[in-house]
Amino acid sequence: MAETEIEWTDATWNPVAGCSVMSAGCTNCYAMRMAKRLEAMGMEKYSGLTRTVNGQPVWTGAIHEDHGSLQTPLSWKKPRKIFVNSMSDLFHDAVSDRFIEQVWEVMAATPHHHYQILTKRPERMKDLLVGWKKQPLPNVWLGTSIENAKVANRANALRKVPAAIRFISFEPLIGPVGNIALHDIHWAIVGGESGPNARPIREEWIDQIYDQCSIHDTAFFFKQWGTWGADNKKRSKKANGRTYRGRTWDYMPPQAFAI
Repeated sequence: MAETEIEWTDATWNPVAGCSVMSAGCTNCYAMRMAKRLEAMGMEKYSGLTRTVNGQPVWTGAIHEDHGSLQTPLSWKKPRKIFVNSMSDLFHDAVSDRFIEQVWEVMAATPHHHYQILTKRPERMKDLLVGWKKQPLPNVWLGTSIENAKVANRANALRKVPAAIRFISFEPLIGPVGNIALHDIHWAIVGGESGPNARPIREEWIDQIYDQCSIHDTAFFFKQWGTWGADNKKRSKKANGRTYRGRTWDYMPPQAFAI
């Protein structure tokens, strides 16, 4: 586990490493660059997870299930919001059903933590969890990533997932998502892309999501503008900041605080 600067969580826990490119939102994935760096530092867990294509690291599709890290949250006594698998996707096809179940067992045994799981594979998440026929864990938030309208249908699968809290990460937001329906979605995170090859974000795309949040009473969290600011100019993400409509938006789903 590691402390993190991600604005909407407190720490990360990576029982799985490695992934595959799924859609346009994966193109500049920070985890690919980080995995390459960690491999160069001699960390066996990240060995063979990326290859170099046109000078950039790209996932090979290899997956490492790290059984040694499964028990780590049991030793973290202070309650935390924990982003599960910032370096992978727990519902990748190569992650075994049994390993996912073991992750669930650890989360069930640590109800003082809140776990936040994001996937670009909500169909597998739905099929697996529905098949378990278990009650949702109240401390587990389940979400999917949507970067543009081409993958907006992921929200439909997410709505069918048995979960105490469902959320969508619209990051990196690289295109409009239209009037995406957010009923039965408790939380929406919005953010622009960062890094040297970042693609622009547009305020009107954020407006679409904000309006739907207002209609469906979905908590709205604006993470960052990223490399491209509200004025469509390129600069550091720190310089562009996190202000939208003249203020910051750090709302969390109210259901989380009722646990």
